[in-house]
Amino acid sequence: MKNRLLAALPGAALTLALVSGAHAAADALATIPVASSTAAGMTSFDAVVEAIRQSVVAAQVSGTVIEIGVRTGDAVHAGQVLLRLDARAAEQNAEASDAQVQAARASLEVATQEYERQQQLFQKNYISQAAFERAEAQFKATQAQVSAQLAQAGVARTQSGFFVVKAPYAGVVAEVPVALGDMAMPGRPLITLYDPSALRVTARVPQTAIDETASGQGTKIELPGLSPDRQWLIPSHVQVLPTVDPGTHTVEVRMDLPHGLTGISPGMFARAWLPAERLPTVSQAGVATAPQLVRMFVPFDAIVRRAELTALYVVEANGHPVLRQVRLGERLNDRVEILSGVSAGERVALDPQAAARVR
Repeated sequence: MKNRLLAALPGAALTLALVSGAHAAADALATIPVASSTAAGMTSFDAVVEAIRQSVVAAQVSGTVIEIGVRTGDAVHAGQVLLRLDARAAEQNAEASDAQVQAARASLEVATQEYERQQQLFQKNYISQAAFERAEAQFKATQAQVSAQLAQAGVARTQSGFFVVKAPYAGVVAEVPVALGDMAMPGRPLITLYDPSALRVTARVPQTAIDETASGQGTKIELPGLSPDRQWLIPSHVQVLPTVDPGTHTVEVRMDLPHGLTGISPGMFARAWLPAERLPTVSQAGVATAPQLVRMFVPFDAIVRRAELTALYVVEANGHPVLRQVRLGERLNDRVEILSGVSAGERVALDPQAAARVR
């Protein structure tokens, strides 16, 4: 029994030393409280980049896809051929219509000559009035038949043009959901095209925040997927739709992006920063005072980024740092706003690497 106790003493001493070292490291960890401010601020809402002009190109006729001239991501100009359908049957119909037009014109020539002879005979009183009227009616019927054949030939030529699908405007091919040999049907999507020069950011905003948004003053756009020097943009135009979603009680806000931007495509994640909704504070006398907004800030160097995780080391009451996920807001010089994850007054570690070594 005595030997086992003596053997356990070195391990216990080592454990005590480790605990004492951990407490010492935690005590030596530099921290700073989360600062709060009542200055006017902004509120962010998740948004998405959309194309103002986006078209789903479809065929007006049925046919087999025999040629695809573009791929996803290609830039096209207005009138460029995107794909072709099998138009052999349509071309044969057009040729048949042209042949019928030629036959009708030949009949019209014969009818014209006959009508002129009958007119001369009638002037010399060699035929009756009824015979001349029958010749005139035959001539007019032949003329009408030629006009009908010409119109039918025009329809056939127009329909043969439907088998060649062209770009309605200059843009970028976003999707090609068909392959060679597929059967195109009227209304079936063949190519999705959008105009990269006209993009916007769309967000769903609570109806309570719309009063300060309608003017468009102070609004910003954040594109986290771009480089830091290109993430923040000022919208060229802000539009608030006049309808409210009855299920979510939100309003769609559209913020047009400036022209000439590169590296931005529809579907990208964005944030719409709008003037924050301010709640009135109540004084001790029960009288509402000027509205204020509490904003929280921490040093930017205290932020921890690991893959998709954005966090801070928050020091608890026992002095032990705990990694806590946060949501960042606007960066102001060496500070960054914290939208959620911490409370004002909580202490955070200034050196994330040192905090990670504390066990």
